[in-house]
Amino acid sequence: MGRAPEAGEVWCSPAHAETLRTIAADADAFYRGKLAETIANFAADTGGLLTLQDFADHQPEWVDPISTSYRGVRVWEIPPNGQGVAALMALNLLEGYDLSRYPRESIESYHMQIEAMKLAFADAYRHVSDPAFMTVSVEELLDKNYANDRRSLIHNLAIPRAVSGLPKGGTVYLTAADQDLMVSLIQSNYEGFGSGVLVPDTGIALHNRATGFTLASGHPNQVGGSKRPFHTIIPGFLSQDGRPLGAFGVMGGPMQPQGHLQVVVNLVDYGLNPQAALDAPRWRWIGDDRVLLEQSVPQNVAVGLGDRNHQIQVSAEPGAFGRGQMILRHGDIFMAASEPRADGVALAI
Repeated sequence: MGRAPEAGEVWCSPAHAETLRTIAADADAFYRGKLAETIANFAADTGGLLTLQDFADHQPEWVDPISTSYRGVRVWEIPPNGQGVAALMALNLLEGYDLSRYPRESIESYHMQIEAMKLAFADAYRHVSDPAFMTVSVEELLDKNYANDRRSLIHNLAIPRAVSGLPKGGTVYLTAADQDLMVSLIQSNYEGFGSGVLVPDTGIALHNRATGFTLASGHPNQVGGSKRPFHTIIPGFLSQDGRPLGAFGVMGGPMQPQGHLQVVVNLVDYGLNPQAALDAPRWRWIGDDRVLLEQSVPQNVAVGLGDRNHQIQVSAEPGAFGRGQMILRHGDIFMAASEPRADGVALAI
């Protein structure tokens, strides 16, 4: 086409449609059939590293989710190589504080959440990788005693540069539910359209998830063959007393565990309903002591966080703070919510 579609114009992708028809007819076509051959040949012709053997050797994994209990609500995440463990570590840290003592829009509440997230990310970026290469277990990272030790690093002033402890890091989310099943699903090619490389005649855009690796020698997440990189996409789930409570997710790269943390705090500590929990003003830690705040965060909170040595920047870009959806069960009914930062919608069918 060579240009962006105009308003009201219908755009079609016949090659993409044919690819989907091929996969529908033969689910193995992508990894061991016509599509695998097409992508591998394209990579060979353009200096890429993907080979037909790479596709043939690939095996999806059925994994057991990881979780932690936060004030009686169990929060579930996908295990490493995903970053969901960071949200759980941060919740473990926060559990040692009675956040409900402070208003939701207070300096104290924001400060403790930000500091907990900083410490959790320090561990995640240091230790999380393909689980076959991790030298620290998820159980160690989620140990409540370890959280107690790490919590001692949180004081009235911002930690200028959080460091790891132990041993002694373009998305679509949807959730659906009926009386028998609840689904939390997320997919992403990463950074918009991934690599920006489109395989001719297929409609397939190649992802760039290898940017989740590090080049640091000896790091468990060091780039390597037959290895999964640190991954950002993390569908979330909640349960209580052994019963499913709801599915939720927040899109947005490194914002995802931060969004999970804030949504859970809004639900559990502040008693907000799903829509209010998603709508509430957000913060985003972006490195060292730098923190983004949404424009809706009260000015006194922004000034107070600055007084505690957080380097504050107020952002008018809603996409910087994630885009979430949620379905929670309440007795015999479902409560569905989709926040205004996204173009999603909550529907009952």
